[in-house]
This record gives sequence, C-alpha cells and structure tokens, in this order.
Amino acid sequence: MYGCYAWAALIIVVIPCTILLCITPGIMRRRRLVRASARLVCWLAGSTVRRTGWKLPPEYACIVVANHSSYLDGIVLTAALPARFAFLIKREMASVPVAGFVLKQIASEFVDRRNPTDRHRMARRLVETAHKGWTLAVFPEGTFDETSGLSHFHTGAFAAAVSGGLPILPIVIHGARTKMPSGVKLPRPGPVGIHVCDPLNPDDYGSVAALIGAARRALLAHLDEPDLEPEQTAGQPPPQAPALASPTSQRN
Repeated sequence: MYGCYAWAALIIVVIPCTILLCITPGIMRRRRLVRASARLVCWLAGSTVRRTGWKLPPEYACIVVANHSSYLDGIVLTAALPARFAFLIKREMASVPVAGFVLKQIASEFVDRRNPTDRHRMARRLVETAHKGWTLAVFPEGTFDETSGLSHFHTGAFAAAVSGGLPILPIVIHGARTKMPSGVKLPRPGPVGIHVCDPLNPDDYGSVAALIGAARRALLAHLDEPDLEPEQTAGQPPPQAPALASPTSQRN
C-alpha cells in the first residue's frame, strides 16, 4: 500500500512539474522548480531529506561525488542540494521518458563512459561549469546493483578536479538503498538523508588515484557499507579539510 501511495505521490507532482518546465524560462528558475518538486515528493512520501555534516556555503564551486545505490538517489540529492546543482549522468538516461526530459531542462550533462573522447570532453565541461558556479553532481560508480557496498570509481570527475583546481565534495546518501533497492518496483517506508563530508582540495594529494582514495575513505566513514574496491582506498588517511576558498582564489 505504501509503495502504491509513493508512486501516486510522485506522479501527482511530476505531471505538473513537467508541464511547467515546458514554459518556465531560465535554467535557474527550472532548477528551483525541480528542487521544490523533489522536496515535495519526499515530504508526501514521509521521507523528508535529513541533512548533516559540513555546511555548504553559498556559491561554493566544487565537484560533488556521491554513492549510488538506488533510483531514488537523484531525487534525494535534488531535494537536498542548492538549485545551482545539476547532474553528470550516463547517456542512457537521456532517453528515459520524463526523467530524461527533466534532466535536460535543468542543464544536466550526459556522458558515454565507454567513449574516451566523450569522457575527455565531459571532464572539460565539468571544469567550465563549476567555474560558472553551476556545479555538477557525479555518481562516480556509474551505476548500481543489488550488491551492498561502494564499488569501483570512474576517474573522470577526479581528473577534472585536479586539472581545474576544484575541490571534491563527497556526499553520502543514506536510506535510498533500503527504501528502493535495485530490482524492487515499489518503494518501502523509511527515512532518507545525506551527510556532507569535508571538501577535499586536490592540491593536498599527489595524484588522481590519491584523491580518489581520499574521497572513498570519506564516504566509507559514514556509509555503513563495505568497500568493494579496497585497492582504490589504499593509502594514507586524508589530511585536514582545506580552508574554504573558491577555485579562483586557490589558483591566484
């Protein structure tokens, strides 16, 4: 009964949101509309997103990396993050009815991870977008399945952070796997939330691999799930969180 109710709540919110997106001018207005709709869906489903951890300052340019365990992850992040965030997501999502349209309307970026040229292009786009203050949130695992745990990270977002001098902001999504795991069509009752970890300054790490390891350790410290790729986490513990600074001030 709860699962049917949750789907009904989603449909009731998504239909007017999709219609309004067709006539709403401006990316920021459309992003605010989608964010408000995501928050409303979570509230109607009895799962208002709880937020803990580091307080994200206004206009803080960074690359967000989050664990990926459920189709609900995008809704949870959209509800929790400021409206200036959009997503870097696999190209297959662009053809998904409604979801693909919504993602396009908020200027999300789609990437074919199997195409090296496309991956390099998107790395440049990550830097350009973040420097404009429109930060992209990335699921570095790329996909999810029934297996509980943090799987292998793709390197694109971390390489872009190193080349562009952009902080990595790890965010842990809680509750989404329990609420709607892979292979389940009806969501279950339960809370959802995010924990914002301290930002990671790429200048504090000697390589992309070291930055990936630091991000994985930060996520695993709050995730309460196993590490499925321990070789990516190997290395020294991350240093203290960097002082708040924009990428521009870091470069200057």
